[in-house]
Amino acid sequence: MSDTTTAWDIRLEGLRLGYGEKVVLEDVTATLPAGRISMILGGSGCGKSTLLRHILGLQRPLSGRVLLGGNDLFALSGIEFRRTRRRMGVLFQDGALLGALTLGDNVALPLKEHTRLPATTIREVVLHTLGLVGLSDFADYYPSQLSGGMRKRAGLARAIVMHPPILLCDEPTSGLDPINAAQMDRLLLDMKAHFPEMTTVVVSHDLQSLRMIADHALVLHDGKAVFSGSYHDLQATRDPYLRDFLDRTPAADNAMRPALSPEVRAALDAWLAR
Repeated sequence: MSDTTTAWDIRLEGLRLGYGEKVVLEDVTATLPAGRISMILGGSGCGKSTLLRHILGLQRPLSGRVLLGGNDLFALSGIEFRRTRRRMGVLFQDGALLGALTLGDNVALPLKEHTRLPATTIREVVLHTLGLVGLSDFADYYPSQLSGGMRKRAGLARAIVMHPPILLCDEPTSGLDPINAAQMDRLLLDMKAHFPEMTTVVVSHDLQSLRMIADHALVLHDGKAVFSGSYHDLQATRDPYLRDFLDRTPAADNAMRPALSPEVRAALDAWLAR
C-alpha cells in the first residue's frame, strides 16, 4: 500500500466476526465512504466495538475482508500492515491518556514514536493540535487536573496529531453532559472541515450525535448489518426495528411481574409501619 492513497474509504466484504466458537456478526457488507463521517449504531452488545477492533486490525475476521483504500488489511505484508495501522488515529472511549504524562507529552507520543522530528518541531505541532480542540493553554496540565470532556478532547488531539486519513472514535460522547457532548460533536465536524479527505468512523448509540454529525450510518442488530446508507435514507426508513431504534420505542415486555405472597406482604407492611 502506498502512503499516496487518496480515497481512504473502508469496505467491509462478507465479514464474519467472533471469538472462538462464538459468532458475533455475520455477513456484514458495507462501504464507509471516504471523507465522510460514518456512524456504527446498534443496541448494547450488538458488536459495534467488535467491528471497530477488526477495522483497526486488532482482530482477524473469521471470514471476509476489510479493505482500506482498496487494500485488504489482513492480506498486507507485516511492514505494510504496520504502516497502515499508523495511518489510523483512534479516540478511545475514556481518552486513554497516560496519567504520568502531561497533555502535551500525551499528544506528542505518536510523533516521538513514528517520526524523527526535532523536539522543537514536535512541541509546535502539539500546541497547534491542542489548539484545534481548544486546549492550547493546557499542554502542561496532567489528565487528573482536567474534566472528563477535556480529557476526551485531548484524546482527540492525540488521534489527529499525525493527520491520519482514517479516524476511529469509540463512543466519543459517552459519559459527557449535554454541553460537552455537543462540543465533541462540533469538534468532529470541525475536524471533517479541517481534514476534508479524512474518513471518520464513530461507534455510538447517541441519537443526538447521529443527527448532528452523521453523513452515513451502519446499523447492527441481531448479528447482522440491517442498514447501510446515508443518514437521509436512514431517517426515511419504514423498517420496524430501525423506526423503533430511531424513535426510542421500548421493546414490548410481556413478562409477568413477580409478586409477594399476601402473608409476606402483610409482614413487610407491618415492619415498615413501625
